[in-house]
Amino acid sequence: MSDAIRTNTGQWSLVVLRATQNSVKVWAGTLFSTLKMPDHARIELVSPDHTVVHEITKADWNRPFSYLRKRFYVTASFNNLQPGTHYKINFLRRIEAIEGVRDESWQQLRTGQFETLPAQLPDSGQKPFTVGFGSCFYNHRDGGQAAGSYKALYDRGDEAVKPTITFLTGDQVYLDIGFDSLSFVNSEIRQRVADDYALHWQALGSILNRGATWMLPDDHEYWNDYPFYDSLIPTLLTLKIKQVRETWSRAAYDGVQRVQQSPRLDFFKLGDELSFCLADLRSYRDQHSFLPDADFDRLTHWARSLTAPGVLVIPQPLIVEENKTERNLLSFKQQYQQLIEALGESGHDIVLLSGDVHFGRIAVASLGPQGGRLIEVIASPLSNLTGLNGIATATPSFKPKKFPDPALFSIPGWSAQPVRYDKSFAVSTKKGWPLSAYPMARTREHFMTASFNRAGNGEVRLKVNAWRVRERDSENLPARDFDEYEVNLK
Repeated sequence: MSDAIRTNTGQWSLVVLRATQNSVKVWAGTLFSTLKMPDHARIELVSPDHTVVHEITKADWNRPFSYLRKRFYVTASFNNLQPGTHYKINFLRRIEAIEGVRDESWQQLRTGQFETLPAQLPDSGQKPFTVGFGSCFYNHRDGGQAAGSYKALYDRGDEAVKPTITFLTGDQVYLDIGFDSLSFVNSEIRQRVADDYALHWQALGSILNRGATWMLPDDHEYWNDYPFYDSLIPTLLTLKIKQVRETWSRAAYDGVQRVQQSPRLDFFKLGDELSFCLADLRSYRDQHSFLPDADFDRLTHWARSLTAPGVLVIPQPLIVEENKTERNLLSFKQQYQQLIEALGESGHDIVLLSGDVHFGRIAVASLGPQGGRLIEVIASPLSNLTGLNGIATATPSFKPKKFPDPALFSIPGWSAQPVRYDKSFAVSTKKGWPLSAYPMARTREHFMTASFNRAGNGEVRLKVNAWRVRERDSENLPARDFDEYEVNLK
């Protein structure tokens, strides 16, 4: 290949989105404004015995952000795949108008890989079904460490912990950091949102192209405490102006829908042994609820209908105290109570995977008289905020003491039970230093893995591990933070 073809491809993105047992959706393109839109490109899905090609012409490209004529992407769906099978993805463009280069020369822009979902949960002793998950990624001072550590575990990790799929549970971008957010100019607001996505997607690239990835937004995909704008944070004061707020909100929603491709609700099952639900509890909030009624009914129906353990993936945790400064799920008391009641109705255990709070922790609470348990696993952050925003770092909280919190409400037939916190399963912390990038004590940057196998007697074995993003072991794999957490789910 000529020197003209060997160019830097770091501004291109390939994202493996949601997969099923028989299909996958792929996102390809660029979020940078400086690249030329190819006349011809392709996405190749490669299996051991054949290759399927999705051709792309210039008319197929879409714009990720409204009113911005630069940046472009396409999505491609591949069907008729085999369950539990490993596939590779290639994203290429045809080289045109370069002297001495044949018409059919192609440049590889990005590569990816993934496994389709298995038809059923693996038996004990087999490679488990493993979810890698994390949240809260602020690019400054990460230096590629989050994606590099995930890549190392995915590519070279032990089969017992190597991720099969990925859940990013919120704050994959921070669109409300810095005084640039004080602009009143519509075009500047849109460009800032798009530029933030470009930099974060470049930094997260080695996560996004390894394993099918589901993404849920939290407030910083919009602004702090979205959709509300009663904050006194100085950099958010322009949100009081309707035109600024509408432009910002529309650009941010474009990012959630067109770039992250976040589902409002999504469900999948592994045989009859394990059921998953992902819910965007941020984008559709109003003064009284975190989901519109019809969507909330679908969520609670999933919970009530469980015939096996469930995994609920949401951007904020449920085992929380009331927050007077920023709204959490408990701020919407009616839906919060109804959701907890629904989760307890089947008597099956619920594993809740979440983020948001800038600490990592496992907590276990009773889910009412039917005997189910809520096993809440929080992984946050992938990369901490820095500088003036570094005051938002946190260390693990071990409150409330009881769940549901009897000081706030009671559920008929339920009794508030102590929450079981084991501090040995809280992610470790680091000291802060005044005038440094991290002025306050912070939780170490990390992601987690949750591995599932059949355990016999209708139960499911869950093993959770936490991985430090910025530390490596002797094999250059991410260092473990705490000893493996194990529990049988019923």
